[in-house]
Amino acid sequence: NRPDLIDSRNDSHNVFHRIICWKVLVMVNLAHRMIAHDWLRFAITITGVAFAVTLVLVQVGLFQGILAYATVSIERTDADLWVTPRGTPNVDFTASFPETLVSRVRSVEGVARAANLIVMFAQVTQPNGVREGVMLYAMEDFAGWNLPWSVNGTEVTPRDLRRGAYVLLDESARKRFGPYQVGDSREFINRRLRIIGTTNEARSFTTNPLAFVDFAIAQQLDPTNLRDRTTYILVKLAPGADRGRVRAELQRRLPNNDIHTKEEFASRSRRYWLESTGLGMNMMVTVFLGGLVGVVVVGQTLYTSTLDHIKEYATVKAIGGGNRAIFRVISQQAILGALVGYALGAAMTFSMIPLLHTLDLWPKVTAAFALEVFVGTVALCWAASARRLRPRAVSSE
Repeated sequence: NRPDLIDSRNDSHNVFHRIICWKVLVMVNLAHRMIAHDWLRFAITITGVAFAVTLVLVQVGLFQGILAYATVSIERTDADLWVTPRGTPNVDFTASFPETLVSRVRSVEGVARAANLIVMFAQVTQPNGVREGVMLYAMEDFAGWNLPWSVNGTEVTPRDLRRGAYVLLDESARKRFGPYQVGDSREFINRRLRIIGTTNEARSFTTNPLAFVDFAIAQQLDPTNLRDRTTYILVKLAPGADRGRVRAELQRRLPNNDIHTKEEFASRSRRYWLESTGLGMNMMVTVFLGGLVGVVVVGQTLYTSTLDHIKEYATVKAIGGGNRAIFRVISQQAILGALVGYALGAAMTFSMIPLLHTLDLWPKVTAAFALEVFVGTVALCWAASARRLRPRAVSSE
């Protein structure tokens, strides 16, 4: 408890702290000086990183944008449960079952409301005789189910579909159908329907636009398969209802159907397209190649830079710096290259998005995904310096 000993210990601690801070500043300054001296090599580094970041952001963003269309109607629909035919792989590929089953669903305790939904593929004949495909969605009353979720204008509502042979057609159809106006008619399978309005953001995974018609119209378009039948039943639970219990009771009463929650059915649809089309493997290869490009470029440029600065590292050794100090300089160069390269790659990606929109490509680059790519970029660049350069840097001393 002697004051003089305590003061001497504090002085020693302060001196030690200053020495550490001085060494850190020296290492940082040295890393920056090396980058300024080898600016061309650093430019090559950030170019490689920027290319890798752009490749991953654009390719995976496009993949996520396409995959979102596989479940857009499921996620947008205000239904807690989906009653589907047994073994339905995704929302677009379905079979039919008796429409009267909806009465059984409505009788289950905890069900607030239920409605039949038809989803079917249809050929639409254009004025020039060319046929194009659409996915038809049909209900007796779209109100309360958020279908369709985005209707242009206020003059027309989904309720107007009940008044006759009418259709709401998504704007994305213009890409295939060519120019058309509200009030025009098109032949859907074997019947002419009048376009009374347009919707937005309603297309399928296969890029077929969505069209919305009355339930009875859809059954008339395909009487062989859909007379007195439906393809789905949407279920909305009452407030406070136990979803698990209601689902179990529905499964008991409908043994030949599957009962899915909204989340499960969306996941099932995404998994089907990932596994059946090979898109998942394609994206894994893209991410791998992007990471490989970044690692190879950063590793190679840092390696050659290290060999060119053997004298500087020897000086670091001479003033008391160890292997960690040398590796810290190399790591700082790698991380700085990652930061600048990522910023450049992200800027290139977001500047390309408007151009991609003109090509009818809609990449989905979320903040969470961009953060994941940022973390991955910094980690891979640091790993490139750690794994490839550390033994050589030490041995060169």
